[in-house]
Amino acid sequence: MNTFMAKKENVKRNWYIVDARDKILGRMLTTVSRVLQGKHKPEYTPHVDVGDFVIITNASKVKLTGKKMEEKIHYYVTHYQGGLRKRMVGKTLKTAPEKVFSRSVRRMLPRTKLGKAMLKKLKIYEGAEHPHLAQQPKELIIRN
Repeated sequence: MNTFMAKKENVKRNWYIVDARDKILGRMLTTVSRVLQGKHKPEYTPHVDVGDFVIITNASKVKLTGKKMEEKIHYYVTHYQGGLRKRMVGKTLKTAPEKVFSRSVRRMLPRTKLGKAMLKKLKIYEGAEHPHLAQQPKELIIRN
């Protein structure tokens, strides 16, 4: 019996949509990262991008457990002398929720060119509107 290896030409990609309203951030994004990688498919192959597209709507209405809104800090560097900056996640979630989502998912994906290609299949929108109605996305079930 031969081992099945997927080829990128034969991969069929689906579109999924997730409503982030009142969902817990980390639990939701672990499911999203699995779908982006294609681990939910039986033809999953580690060296081929077999994942699907994911659309996240209502990103600004996501929940964080505990005191993470006030206490969790994201650090970033401006690349100037003494340029280490920090910002509370709650503040970033209000101003640019896409950054919180993409940063979290990026760290769950492989740190390779393949991981960067997987991250490009993630579409994040602050409100309920999105321009991907023509792709007819299916609802992705996420348990809290």
